[in-house]
Amino acid sequence: GVNRKEEKEIEAEKIIEEKSEPSLICPPPRSRSYLPPENIQSSLESLVREIFGPSLPDNWQQTPLKENKLKYCLLAQLAAELDHAVPNSQLHLMRSAEDVLHFYSTPVKDVSKFDELCAAELPPNLKVVWEK
Repeated sequence: GVNRKEEKEIEAEKIIEEKSEPSLICPPPRSRSYLPPENIQSSLESLVREIFGPSLPDNWQQTPLKENKLKYCLLAQLAAELDHAVPNSQLHLMRSAEDVLHFYSTPVKDVSKFDELCAAELPPNLKVVWEK
């Protein structure tokens, strides 16, 4: 009877060991860098005119984004075309076409401060060693 108990304990330990090993490999993080296209203003203007139609003010940048359905259409299409979406934390800041233009005109670097320091021209008495 003693041997069976020991065998069950060993089997239980094997099962616990197998479960504790990570089986999923995490994919590499997606790059978040963004470089605005040169024609962003004209592209955005034509998209705003297409979505909002004849109800545009004289200056298209002053177009208010009050109607959520139209705002969603605009932002979703831009996110798909440019592969750069407005983060949830900034959606409430998109009140007019001008806000959207400003967001999509701003380049985004996907570089850490350490990488920037390594690439920077530093004085000869300063050296940054960054090993990943």
